[in-house]
Amino acid sequence: GAVSVYRKPSNFANGHTRDRQGRLIGCEHGGRRIYRTEYDGAITTLIDRFDGKRLNSPNDVVVKSDGSIWFTDPVFGILADYEGYKAEPEIGTNVYRIDPETNTATIVAEGVLGPNGLCFSPDEKTLYIVESRGMPNRRILAYDVTDGGRKIANKRVLIDAGPGGTPDGMRCDVDGNLWCGWGMGSPDLDGVLVFAPDGKPIGRIALPERCANVCFGGLKRNRLFMAASQSVYALYVNTQGAVGG
Repeated sequence: GAVSVYRKPSNFANGHTRDRQGRLIGCEHGGRRIYRTEYDGAITTLIDRFDGKRLNSPNDVVVKSDGSIWFTDPVFGILADYEGYKAEPEIGTNVYRIDPETNTATIVAEGVLGPNGLCFSPDEKTLYIVESRGMPNRRILAYDVTDGGRKIANKRVLIDAGPGGTPDGMRCDVDGNLWCGWGMGSPDLDGVLVFAPDGKPIGRIALPERCANVCFGGLKRNRLFMAASQSVYALYVNTQGAVGG
């Protein structure tokens, strides 16, 4: 297949997913918003403010089977004129849920240090969130999904990334394994790390550069696409991505 430009300028776009109607949902640092690309190519802003305050720089997004949209909002895109436009934050670094019926947002997680990639387990009973500013090491957190899929509870550390570990975007396969973009310019870390549902490392795909984001694609969702620093890689794998991932 060929690679072509989809949107230019992207306005510092970051994580993307598709809703249950097949429309592209995206995070945008430049516009500090979550947006949807309609069937005709028009762009609809879903949220750019919460309680009257501008969002920071939405980073990653996932859509649950009920149509709700969950996203992380760290400050990475407003720290400098590099991944967005430098600005002072107006709100905390939260994780949000947009209700599919009311289109209103609620905070589902506060106090996550640098919330980054997120995804649901295949049964949607667990939400995973990368804590990019965790101390002393970056971490992948796990939460129970509660209240009929509207809230999360029981925050816990599933994976401690260790010194130099840099988890970023991630997705689950149908068996509940986590496929995590990883690395920070180190040959020992760059690529994709795979973890079992209990957090045990079970595999690695080595890449020559840092991998920031991943998704499963193809007709059978058995092709892993990896967005790295300057390249996009693809690999057929012996599993399938979870629906919605």
